Amino acid sequence: MKRLKAHTIGIDQGDVSLFSDFLDDGAMWASTGPRERRHAVNFSQAYRTPPHVYVSMSLLDIDNNAPFRAEVVAETVSEDGFEIVFRTWADTRIARIRVAWLSIGELSDDEDWELY
Repeated sequence: MKRLKAHTIGIDQGDVSLFSDFLDDGAMWASTGPRERRHAVNFSQAYRTPPHVYVSMSLLDIDNNAPFRAEVVAETVSEDGFEIVFRTWADTRIARIRVAWLSIGELSDDEDWELY
């Protein structure tokens, strides 16, 4: 658990459309081996330290004739932002996906100061 100062807690959120591959037979829809998409997200304000980030699929449009295999994670989390990473593999066919995210962390305060 991360302990935060009560008056400096920041919460940011968003919803990102990662891809829509069914119209042009893109790699996620063509289902050819391992596939990955990354999307950089910048927070609306920098955190004091890297926050906790939660990601989840908020829209998922898939082919129902193949097994569904997927993973969505937050990587390279920093004070300024992170990357949404979506992966699928084998014969899974994904037409489009949207990912929601939520970050919670400590914000800087006017009373913060560093000696060195």
